[in-house]
Amino acid sequence: MRRPETQYARSGSVSVAYQVIGEGERDLVLVPGFVSHVEVAWEEPRLARFLNRLALFSRLIVFDKRGTGMSDPVANPPSIDERMEDIGAVMDAVGSARAAIFGVSEGGTLSLLFGGAYPERVQAVVLYGSWARRLVGPDYPYGPTVDELEEVVNGMERAWASGEWWDGGQSNAFDDERHRKWWARYLRMAASPAMAQNVIRMNMRLDIRDVLPRISVPTLILHRTGDTWIDVGHARYMAQHIPNATFVELPGAEHRPWLGDVDAIADEVEIFLTGQKSRPRRRSNIGVDALSRREREVALLASRGETAQAIADHLFMSKRTVESHLVSIYAKLGVSAKTELIRRAAEFGIS
Repeated sequence: MRRPETQYARSGSVSVAYQVIGEGERDLVLVPGFVSHVEVAWEEPRLARFLNRLALFSRLIVFDKRGTGMSDPVANPPSIDERMEDIGAVMDAVGSARAAIFGVSEGGTLSLLFGGAYPERVQAVVLYGSWARRLVGPDYPYGPTVDELEEVVNGMERAWASGEWWDGGQSNAFDDERHRKWWARYLRMAASPAMAQNVIRMNMRLDIRDVLPRISVPTLILHRTGDTWIDVGHARYMAQHIPNATFVELPGAEHRPWLGDVDAIADEVEIFLTGQKSRPRRRSNIGVDALSRREREVALLASRGETAQAIADHLFMSKRTVESHLVSIYAKLGVSAKTELIRRAAEFGIS
C-alpha cells in the first residue's frame, strides 16, 4: 500500500495528527503506546507490514497523541480526559460514528477508559500488552515497584541515542542494528526523553481496576506470555475482571507488536471483529514471499554473517536443519551463497 497522507483533527486548541489506511467496512482506531510518530512508523518494514495487515480488514485510523509525533507539542503530559478527547476528535474528523478501539501498551489502558466513558461510540476494545494498574501493590502482585520502574525510567534516555530496549539489551533476533537505528530515530522524532519519562511517571499513578467490571463493550485481550516490559499477569487479571472478555495468550517475549509474529496478533483481531480470517494470499514459489516463517528467521541471522552452527544454537535446531533451510532460502531468493545473501539483504528486506 502507498503511504497515507497525514492530516489534522482539531481537539480543543490542539491539532492532532492522524492517517487513514485501507477502505474496510469496519473502522479500527489504533491507540499507540506512550509515544509515536505516524510518518516515521512507515520507515520500519515490520511495523509497516503490521499496519497494512490490520488495514486488510478495516479502515485503519492511526494518530499521534497530543505532545507526541506530529501532533501539537504541549508543556506537560496530557490528562486522561484530554487524551480521550483526542480519540473522539480524530473519529469525528474521519466521519467515524462508531469504531473498534485497539490500544497498545498504555494505549490499551486509555482505550478501556474511552470504551467505558463512550460505549455508544465503541464497537469493541482490543488490548495488546496492556494493564489496568502499572505498579505492584499490597493487593496486586504484578508490575515493578516505584523504585524499580523509576530506575528504568531514569536510564531510558539512552535509547534515544542507541536504540537499545529499556533493559539495554537486544529484545529479540529482529531487534538488530538496523532496527535499533530506526527505533532511536523514531523515539527522537516522537517526543523528547523528558516528555516520554514524564508520561510514564504519570502512568505510575494510574489504577483503573474499578472500571473493569463496568466495561460493557466486547473486549479482546492479547498478550505475549514472556513480555519483559508488561508482565502477562496484568492481562490475566483484566481477563478475570472484565465481563465476558476474550483472552488470548500468545507465545513470545517482545513487547513491541511488530517484532515477532505479527500475523498471530492480526489474525486474532480480525477474527474477533469480523468472525473470520482473510483468505491467505497464494504463496509464491520464489522470492521473499515464498520463505516460511522459520526460513525468514534463518535468513535474517545468515544475512548478519552468522555461521550455520551459531544459527542452530540461537534457534534451537540442528546444524543440519539450518543447512537444509539455507539451501531452500538460496533457491527461493535466487542467490548462490551466503555472501550474496548478505550483500542483497536490504534488497530482500531481511537486513
